[in-house]
Amino acid sequence: MMPVSLRVAFAAIGLAAVTGCASASKSSVPSAAKAAPPRGFLNRVFTDVEGKKHPFVIFVPSKFEPGSKLPVMLFLHGAGERGNNNIDQIMVGLGPAIWKRKGTFPFVTVIPQCRTGSNWLANGPDAQWALAMLKQTQAEFGTDPDRVYLTGLSMGGSGTWSIAAKDPSAWAAIVPMCSRPELANASKFAAARLPIWNFCGDKDREPTVKGNREMQEALTKAGANAKYTEYPGVGHNCWDDAYGTDALYAWLLEQARSKNRK
Repeated sequence: MMPVSLRVAFAAIGLAAVTGCASASKSSVPSAAKAAPPRGFLNRVFTDVEGKKHPFVIFVPSKFEPGSKLPVMLFLHGAGERGNNNIDQIMVGLGPAIWKRKGTFPFVTVIPQCRTGSNWLANGPDAQWALAMLKQTQAEFGTDPDRVYLTGLSMGGSGTWSIAAKDPSAWAAIVPMCSRPELANASKFAAARLPIWNFCGDKDREPTVKGNREMQEALTKAGANAKYTEYPGVGHNCWDDAYGTDALYAWLLEQARSKNRK
C-alpha cells in the first residue's frame, strides 16, 4: 500500500498536469543553459507529429545544475498502471524508490504512462512515444549521452528487452524485471556487450521464472555481460527488492555506452 503522504504528493503532481503547471511541450522546451529548472517530480508534455499531446512525469535530481550532464533513465511501468491519468505509473516500482531517495537519487528519470490495452513493445506507438519523451528530456536537461539507462517491470520489463533488442547500442545498461524475454535476442545483447541486470522472484508465475532462468542461460552461453538475481520466496513484485537496493544504482553508474564499445 502506498503511504498516504506519497499519494498526496503525487496527486499534487497530477493536479499540476491538469492546470498546466510545470509542463513543457515539444515546441517550448527550455534550454538547460538558462536558469536552473525546478527539481523533483515534474510534469512534462510530448507533442507527437499529429499534434496530439502526451503528458508524462520526470524526476530531476536535487543536484542538477545546467551543464552538469547527469545520467538519464527511462522507466517502463507494468500493465496495472496503464491509463491516462499521468500518475499511476509513479505509484509502483521506481517512483516510490526514488521518493525514498529524493534528496540523493542521481538520475534524471523519464516516467511515461502506457495507454490502456497497449504495451511497451518496441514497434508499438507507446514505446516510440516513450523514446521521444526520453529524447526531449535529454535535450532539455543536457544529460550525459554516455549514460542512458532503460528499466521496467513486468510488462515494462518485457518492453525493456524488446526496445533494447531493437538497438542495443543506444543504452549504457538495461534492468528488466519479472518479464518475458525473447531467448532469440540473447546473441544481440552479447554482440553489443550490453550490461544487463535481470531480476525475478522464484514464486512468480512459473512461465515467468522459467523464461528468465532460460534467458540467463542463453545470455551466459552467448558470452553476454549479464547477471541475474532471483529472490527466494518473492512473487511477481520483485521490483520492491530490486529498486530498493542501492547496489543497483551504484552498478548502473559504473556502466557507460563508451565502455560497451571497447
